Amino acid sequence: MTFIQRPSTRDGENRPANDNKARVPEVLSLLDLLPSADDDKVDDIVRRTERLAIALVIGMAIFLIVGPAVYVAMTYYSS
Repeated sequence: MTFIQRPSTRDGENRPANDNKARVPEVLSLLDLLPSADDDKVDDIVRRTERLAIALVIGMAIFLIVGPAVYVAMTYYSS
């Protein structure tokens, strides 16, 4: 009986485990289709958004600490 080698049906089955040149499927995004004439302004927009997010988190932390203290003080003085 003769052994017949069949072609692999899985992609990358015969590659070595340490292959650094593996095929990566190209990811297409709808954002790639939008015209981006002001790519230089993106850094500024991201910077402002990050500052706003940090300010929001700090504000929430302050409210979570001060809010219950104000509530306890109001209930203590009202009774």
